[in-house]
Amino acid sequence: MVLAVLAGAVLAAEAQADGNLFQEGVAAYRSGDYARAADAFGKEAVLRPASGTLLNLGNAEWQRGQTGRAILAWERARWLDPFNNQARNNLAFARKTAQLESPRLTWFEVVSTWLPNSAWAWIAALSLWTAVGLVTLPGILRAPKAAWHQAVAACGLAVFLLSLPAHLGIHTRSKLGFILEKDTPLRLTPTQEAQYVTRLAAGEPARWVRYSRGYVLVRTSRAAGWVEQGQLGLTVPSDR
Repeated sequence: MVLAVLAGAVLAAEAQADGNLFQEGVAAYRSGDYARAADAFGKEAVLRPASGTLLNLGNAEWQRGQTGRAILAWERARWLDPFNNQARNNLAFARKTAQLESPRLTWFEVVSTWLPNSAWAWIAALSLWTAVGLVTLPGILRAPKAAWHQAVAACGLAVFLLSLPAHLGIHTRSKLGFILEKDTPLRLTPTQEAQYVTRLAAGEPARWVRYSRGYVLVRTSRAAGWVEQGQLGLTVPSDR
């Protein structure tokens, strides 16, 4: 498996996108100035989040040796578009190269990755309102209820209920983050003087538990402890 970035390429289709920042990132990437490319793609991703932009941001970060930031960018690309195969392949390659584990997802979190988040929202809304409409509208319109009304309403309600685990998975996955710098200390308490529990590798997955005074309590597969907020990048950026 070879990273798209190792072939020295960015998405050709995205190169036609509007915006000077994206074009600046493409030009910098192709000239080998990966720091400037990462800066341009990062700013573009903040202004106009798109899976392709985040893919290229990850490519640039990987090329300049920022494993944690590359993995975070590719994970954000997949958050927006779970069908982004290049981001998925890059993640698999990067984790194999850096000997990192993939995030451990619950079954409902896995289900939530099957479709884009917006698709789950549309499925829930349409199925619920279909069920409600077919139950209530015949009475409001004083029309006789047909058997198919009840059948479709039951199907709509079933689809709505089946989509709920995916929404729970989206919520819990939004608390998943990745360590940005190598040898990040995991502290016993949220203070600079705290004893180290262990050190975390760049790109290692960690779940946000709670925030306190510039530190975040996280849970990893190895241990739980506190890291400085700036040392953890969430898949869905926090407002804090």
